[in-house]
Amino acid sequence: MTRVVLLLARWPLPLLQALGWLGGWLAWLASPTYRRHWRAHTRLAGVRGWVRWASVGAAGQQVAELPRLWFGAPVPVGWEGAAYIEAALAQGQGVLFLTPHLGCFEVTARAYAERFGVPAGKPITVLYRPSRHPWLDALLRQARQRPGLAAAPTTLAGVRQLMQALRRGEAVGLLPDQVPPEGLGVWAPFFGQPAYTMTLAARLAQQPGVQVLLAWGQRRSWGRGYVVHVQPWALAMEEPLAADAALAAAQINRAMERLIGRAPDQYLWGYARYKTPRPLRIDGPGRGDAEQGSDRR
Repeated sequence: MTRVVLLLARWPLPLLQALGWLGGWLAWLASPTYRRHWRAHTRLAGVRGWVRWASVGAAGQQVAELPRLWFGAPVPVGWEGAAYIEAALAQGQGVLFLTPHLGCFEVTARAYAERFGVPAGKPITVLYRPSRHPWLDALLRQARQRPGLAAAPTTLAGVRQLMQALRRGEAVGLLPDQVPPEGLGVWAPFFGQPAYTMTLAARLAQQPGVQVLLAWGQRRSWGRGYVVHVQPWALAMEEPLAADAALAAAQINRAMERLIGRAPDQYLWGYARYKTPRPLRIDGPGRGDAEQGSDRR
């Protein structure tokens, strides 16, 4: 499989995204569970018409473009709001990026690493869930460990790694719309329905001096690359982040809803966002699940 991924990394981005579009529809047709989630979630969010149907192909594109992003030649990336990152880094404080499963979320951290991580000496650490398949886990670690970019696993040690990065004045990124293990989240509204929501995002945001930025990677049409959009929390939301975990989780969910509303055709609506959290697993000291960030980050 590793050889297949490396081979696909050489393909042109338009071809990969076309293949992904087809794969997205095949997955939708083949999985009744996926279709059920997709229908329920789009209806809940009020997503209708061509936007709703476009999200089926976009979900496949999220997967198909990964080999090129991980191991291929650089892709075109534009920026909207890069000045907010420059201002936050200039203050010498930690920066927390909150990104939903919207567009190409994989490109946001990579684009940051290339523009700010290496030149400014301010790397970004992203939270990810290690794969249970050894070959895939090795591939993910290889893809996500590069200059200006580090990966922290969803373990207690990984959470400490995130905290330390923020204290050094570096950047941290995670996806707060991922369902964490039981006991590591709270039930908070997401598009009007209770969803088990991680508390780690709020805990990191409440660290002294941390700047919270909302970010997402928009996929441009016809394989023309991406645009990374960045917006400060204070500009996106009318209220500061609450100290209470449940209130803060609800606020972060509302912030993610607003980002998703900018491009609902690129959101991963088939994800089981409202599922019951799985039990917390502890494998030993410093191991086991700590906070679930993303299966793909």
